[in-house]
Amino acid sequence: MILKILLVVGVIAFIYFKFIKKKPQVEKSANKKDEQKSNDMVECATCKIYCSLEDSLISGGKYYCSRECLESIK
Repeated sequence: MILKILLVVGVIAFIYFKFIKKKPQVEKSANKKDEQKSNDMVECATCKIYCSLEDSLISGGKYYCSRECLESIK
């Protein structure tokens, strides 16, 4: 009797996990280059610290972490 109950529970669990339970949706980015650029780090030409590419300032082909570093060169 217990074996029959365990078998029925096992079949029901199998059906639930295989067909009914929804798998998590993974968002696929259409443009992975934009995603990668946000994680890139560049070195400041003045103070030599690293900052993200999004936060950096570019002048004369060099990257600067802040306006102060950019103005200290001039």
